[in-house]
Amino acid sequence: MKLSARYNRVNILTSIFVLVITGVLYYLFIHLILTNKLDRDLAVEENEIRQYTSTYQKLPLPASYLDQQVSYKKLLANAPVVRDFSYTTYVDPKEKETEPGRSLVTSVRLNGKLIEVTITKSRVESEDLVRIILLITLGVTIIVLISLFLINRFVLNRLWKPFYVTLDGMRNFEVAKTDTIIAEPTRIDEFNELNTSANAMAEKVRQDYKELKSFTDNASHEMMTPLAVINSKLDSLLQTESFTEYQGALLEDIYHATGRLSRLHQSLLLLAKIENNLISDAQEIDLKDMISGKIRQFKELFERDNLQINADLSEKKIQMSRYLADILLNNLFSNAVRHNIPGGQIWISLSAETLTISNTGKETRFQNRLFDRFSKSNESEGMGLGLAISKQICNLYGFEISYDQKQHNHTFTIRLAPAY
Repeated sequence: MKLSARYNRVNILTSIFVLVITGVLYYLFIHLILTNKLDRDLAVEENEIRQYTSTYQKLPLPASYLDQQVSYKKLLANAPVVRDFSYTTYVDPKEKETEPGRSLVTSVRLNGKLIEVTITKSRVESEDLVRIILLITLGVTIIVLISLFLINRFVLNRLWKPFYVTLDGMRNFEVAKTDTIIAEPTRIDEFNELNTSANAMAEKVRQDYKELKSFTDNASHEMMTPLAVINSKLDSLLQTESFTEYQGALLEDIYHATGRLSRLHQSLLLLAKIENNLISDAQEIDLKDMISGKIRQFKELFERDNLQINADLSEKKIQMSRYLADILLNNLFSNAVRHNIPGGQIWISLSAETLTISNTGKETRFQNRLFDRFSKSNESEGMGLGLAISKQICNLYGFEISYDQKQHNHTFTIRLAPAY
């Protein structure tokens, strides 16, 4: 979720919560104020009845007005004196309808008798006023929320535009290019600092990359020269004279070690090139045709170990370097042969979405570290870089490679990019 969307959601939810709480409190306060006003009006009417009774020694006539009713009831002489406000109903004499009301029940003494007086006032006007205030408050709340949403949606998006421009520049940054991260002009100090820091970081990364590339190229050149000299001297030495069996064994070990060192050097150099995306000869490849050719190339190795090949290939074209595709298939085919058992099987399946290569073999304990560099079993004669290179090639082109082991079957699955 984007920061602006998260902020918008939090802001709207907080505003709704605050406005609802304040709206309820506002409604309760208004309702209390209007109720107190009705109670004061009832108290004024009560005082008028007491003054009238005290002056004329008789009760005013019971009355039923448009918004007020007064009624009397005789009580026992020893009945307790009451004075109580309560909510009740009020019958409108004109509309003949029952309305909400507020009543005051009190008592007066007249000629030694106790009279209960009930004064009732209509609450329709008060309720209408509260309802109008509530609707106005609700309308204002909705307008405020819509305004906040629109402000957060459009104003904040414009406010954060420089940030997203810088983010896109960092996302599209390529260390091999010299382009700077283009920044959106802004008067916000934090975004200007972000742009400055991003370009400074990009320049530092670019400089480190140049130094690393220079070191890799120099190291590759310097290592290849002595290796070539050693191999040349060994070839010349082997052609000069005969050797004892012990000397021959020593020379064979040296020859094997230099060959292994040369392959290790080439593999590490290839990994560096893949990781830095220095192999960019991408082209459309017919993967089915390439796999068929690879099966023919490995035919002698299959026959040597008496391996049975089961191929189910569908048409599939991908966009990648033919050189890297050849290395990827070589690594997977070599792995399927090297770790198989005599008389075993190899299954190769190619569909529009996946390439699967399975082989029989011994169980392995390196399932979780299989794609790590120099990860190999004790029986393996390789350098432990083949699957690491395969993993890097897949990462370079957005493929997903995975390994699964079920008893004595080992399966490598490559989820390919969409077909072109």
